[in-house]
Amino acid sequence: MSLLKLPGLGGMVDVISKERSLPRQAVETALCEALLKGYEKYRKTYKQSHEKFEENHFDNFDVELDVEEEGFRVLATKTIVAEVTDPDHEIGLTEVREVAPEAQAGGSVVVDVTPEQGDFGRMAAIQTKQVLSQKLRDQQRRLIKEEFQEVAETVLQGRVLRFENNDVIVAVSSGFGQPEVEAVLPYSEQLSSERPYRMGATLKVYLMAVHDEQSRRPQLVVSRAHAGLVVYLFANEVPELEDEIVRIVAVARETKPPGRSVGPRTKIAVDTLERDVDPVGACIGARGSRIQSVVAELRGEKIDVIRWSPDPATYIANSLSPARIQEVRIMNAADRKAHVLVAPDQLSLAIGKEGQNVRLAVRLTGWKIDIKDASTYDREAEDRLFQEVQSAE
Repeated sequence: MSLLKLPGLGGMVDVISKERSLPRQAVETALCEALLKGYEKYRKTYKQSHEKFEENHFDNFDVELDVEEEGFRVLATKTIVAEVTDPDHEIGLTEVREVAPEAQAGGSVVVDVTPEQGDFGRMAAIQTKQVLSQKLRDQQRRLIKEEFQEVAETVLQGRVLRFENNDVIVAVSSGFGQPEVEAVLPYSEQLSSERPYRMGATLKVYLMAVHDEQSRRPQLVVSRAHAGLVVYLFANEVPELEDEIVRIVAVARETKPPGRSVGPRTKIAVDTLERDVDPVGACIGARGSRIQSVVAELRGEKIDVIRWSPDPATYIANSLSPARIQEVRIMNAADRKAHVLVAPDQLSLAIGKEGQNVRLAVRLTGWKIDIKDASTYDREAEDRLFQEVQSAE
């Protein structure tokens, strides 16, 4: 079989493999695809006047690399026919029987169609080089997708590399000993409390998405604002969560409050089926040691850990912590609407600065909560007004 020489092929594969952090097999696959495109260019450049090439004309062609001999071959799989009408896809039965007497029409054979060294041409070589860069990027993207899809929606260790507009580009790894890959931390997923980010700074990030589409942007999208990051950090600090003695039922996080006078804040609801275990205490730890580790990683973000309850009134009351609640009135269970009665001195605490406390309680519980001053609350008037509003809706 003929061979088109590529001097230094083995060394070139090694260099590309090292520079691109790609396995040799992936580099060889990309090179074969690029050489096949180069062959197509050669054929289309030097085609005879009667030749016409459809889009899938070369689908039966392949390239075989020979790294040891430093070259490649072009092979075509052709159908055996009695009379040839399409030389690129067919081969005559008589010709095949010269080397394989048992051959029958309708079968197929692989034929060496490698061009001469001089025929391959400068334009085909340029095409091969251009396509190789793209094919190598495709291989990188495919491997990154395969590698990181397994760790999507988990937390990775990141290192700040550079800044692109308002976004931060960080280096992440899928595991110990694995090469680092670039990921983008969009402005919308950053914590305002830790901006501006420093070059080289390390931080834990939540892997939100692994993109597949062609783009110059990193395939991986990470977040510092996702609620999943808080869940991971607690699971890392609280053995009872890992052992499933305690479970996190719900998380509500606000990393971008509407006003500047309040900072990021999170509420998490926890529960346990073990009678002798305090799920809130387990998450807070002795003298607050466990929760303080989470707060430190989130750069001082305020975190409320509350006890979940199957009883809506109890759950709503707990969700408004640290305010002390006098009573929770379930106004409409179907529409999940409730009035919460608090003493005058607890009113501002229950609502929170700029409404943050009650806003997070609403997200955590899924109930529409209306905070009321218990000292001026008129039950009959409120019931009547509520019924009128319900009727109007």
